[in-house]
Amino acid sequence: MSEAGATPRRLGFGFWSFILLMLTLTALFAMLGVWQLNRLAEKEARIATVDARLHLPPLELPPGREWVGLDPEIYAYRPITVTGTLEAAQTVLVFTSLSEPRGRFGGPGYWAMTPMTLSAGGVVFVNRGFVPQASAQAFLGGDAKAAAPISITGIALLPETAGPFTPGPEKAKRIDWVRDPARLKAMLDPSPSPLAEFTIDAPAGEAGALPQGGETLIAFPNNHFGYALTWFGFALLTPLLLIVWIVRQIRTVPKNIAADTPFH
Repeated sequence: MSEAGATPRRLGFGFWSFILLMLTLTALFAMLGVWQLNRLAEKEARIATVDARLHLPPLELPPGREWVGLDPEIYAYRPITVTGTLEAAQTVLVFTSLSEPRGRFGGPGYWAMTPMTLSAGGVVFVNRGFVPQASAQAFLGGDAKAAAPISITGIALLPETAGPFTPGPEKAKRIDWVRDPARLKAMLDPSPSPLAEFTIDAPAGEAGALPQGGETLIAFPNNHFGYALTWFGFALLTPLLLIVWIVRQIRTVPKNIAADTPFH
């Protein structure tokens, strides 16, 4: 029943345009929710694949002369056995912060990235492990224990990607911020060739010894379920708001408000 002194609102172009906009947004939010669920399935499948690869038997690298066109994805997250000489005097420190160490040491520090000259040819960077900041400089020189040829079975990891705000390498201090062989190579003298496009994380060694190996951390951010809930929530909220708005639009309004005003 209309109130005295009121006139019905005329439902014009603005009314129907707003309804179309809100319905379009509802469909868009629902599509984004479905897309996030698909991304969730993809991420969970990748995590399962990586976990399975971590437990496969170790591979051996082919001779360095056969590395042309070698796909690093073949070795990613796989145990790899390499034999050669660690060039400890060429070690480069890569900054990190170990928040949940498996060994004794943690907190701010560095990965000791040391090139290994392989017996079969080629060079690969071996992440010998974590060293605290206070002890880091001791690992930039030679190490008699690393001079003899050794075999290491560790996890191969693809290069880390430098972000837009990642500092450049500090060549004078032999410090970098990402584990990227292409960047680390610039601090070696002479420049190695061929150089593997991945790094190898060394396993844990003697308890309390530095560098502290066995600290491989493989984490894939997986917030897609939460994102999906957010988008689906918007998809539910938008039509509810639209219904409230429509009810307000079809209510009567005082005569002194123009009947063709698109919004109340």
